[in-house]
Amino acid sequence: MNAHRSVVLLVGAVGGYLFGRQTPTALPPHSTMPLSTTQPPSHNTAPTNLEAAWTDFRDVVGEENISTEPAEMASHSGSEWSSYPSLPGDRPFCVVKPLTTQEVSEVMKICHRRRIPVTAYSGGTSLEGHFAATRGGICIDFSRMDKILTLHKDDLDVVVQPAVGWETLNEELGEQGLFFPPDPGPGAMIGGMVGTGCSGTNAYRYGTMKDWVLSLTVVLADGTVIKTKQRPRKSSAGYDLTRVFVGSEGTLGLVTEATLKVTVKPQNTSVAICTFGTVREAANAVFKVVGEGVPIAAIELLDDVQMRCINDAGSTSRSWQEVPTLFFKFSGTPTSVKEHISIVQRLAKGSGSRSFEFAKNKDEADELWSARKEALWSVMAKKQNDGDHVWTTDVAVPISRLADIVEETKEAVSKSGLTGSIVGHVGDGNFHSEYTVPVNFLCLGTLTDEPKPYCCTTTKSTISPRIWSITWSSVQ
Repeated sequence: MNAHRSVVLLVGAVGGYLFGRQTPTALPPHSTMPLSTTQPPSHNTAPTNLEAAWTDFRDVVGEENISTEPAEMASHSGSEWSSYPSLPGDRPFCVVKPLTTQEVSEVMKICHRRRIPVTAYSGGTSLEGHFAATRGGICIDFSRMDKILTLHKDDLDVVVQPAVGWETLNEELGEQGLFFPPDPGPGAMIGGMVGTGCSGTNAYRYGTMKDWVLSLTVVLADGTVIKTKQRPRKSSAGYDLTRVFVGSEGTLGLVTEATLKVTVKPQNTSVAICTFGTVREAANAVFKVVGEGVPIAAIELLDDVQMRCINDAGSTSRSWQEVPTLFFKFSGTPTSVKEHISIVQRLAKGSGSRSFEFAKNKDEADELWSARKEALWSVMAKKQNDGDHVWTTDVAVPISRLADIVEETKEAVSKSGLTGSIVGHVGDGNFHSEYTVPVNFLCLGTLTDEPKPYCCTTTKSTISPRIWSITWSSVQ
């Protein structure tokens, strides 16, 4: 019996030793899964499924708040100022217009159960095709959710719904001596501004949208309603869920309420414009002003082509010199504004400025700044045919490389043979290049049988991987 036990123990010991000596299976070296190995989402956009869902939507929002009109489907899929070419299939089956967070939740539950893709829509001013229904499905239009819910003046915050426009909000806040700094394109609304993490001309001094959102009420894909944070500004508890949703472009959930920070309206504002012989001189002036630490509200650059487009459009009350021009916005006390204008004028002169003009009152300030707000529309006015398109790019580089990238882009635009301008929020190294692309310009080197309009072959910039030189081909 003892011998039998010894044999068992010996075999167990040898087996344990050999098992322990085995090399464990290697763990995957990556902490994330490559997108190519994931299962793509499975949608059901069959007509029978969508038509059955229409009945469900009607029970939630009412038949009068659902549209299947072709014109409305088209307007909720793209725009003539979007650089994303809307394809024939980028159309929703219907547009649903909820009134409350609860209605949004119920609509999302229906879509989750039926596996119907959803695209959100508020202002429709996006330049990059954010609201194109690339998977079909439905579009949720927040136009009925356009209320300023609560203003907490003493706490400097306001609770709004997603279809409140930033311009409308500032009109209301202005009556209380307050304002909301993010200022993207005219017509933009809070829902889309949160989704895109928008910027604007005030970003140099006040930051971008992510800096002005305290809390969000969000409806997730399955209809779950969450609130990312309470109103107090300081919190160190857990993940910063608010920042997760800002800039997520509707991929994580639909924003139905936003608590925004506001600030005290400046006592005094003024505008100055400064002209230069070249875009490099203008960019160098920006670098000097930023390096000097002058607290300017905004610095905008418009090149000579952009200024010519504004003159040709005739949408402002005056004519402008068709040379690279910097637009400065100042804010603060009257004394500080006067001092900052003087400093900027000195720095601009040292960079080769040709002229410097500053506003003496609000009317003059509005007149000077009007050219900046007309930039995109004046380029669009250059279109000669219905099929022509406006293509807008967007790039940011470290401020020390601003002069190089602006000059390189200017050369690329000149070689392209297109009408192209440069305009941007150069105080933080950000600018846009805008092109008018004729309908008869086609892509070079395309791999498809049929070349697509307003496409291009591209080469990476040595300064920024997000800037590309452009080669275009015209139909003969």
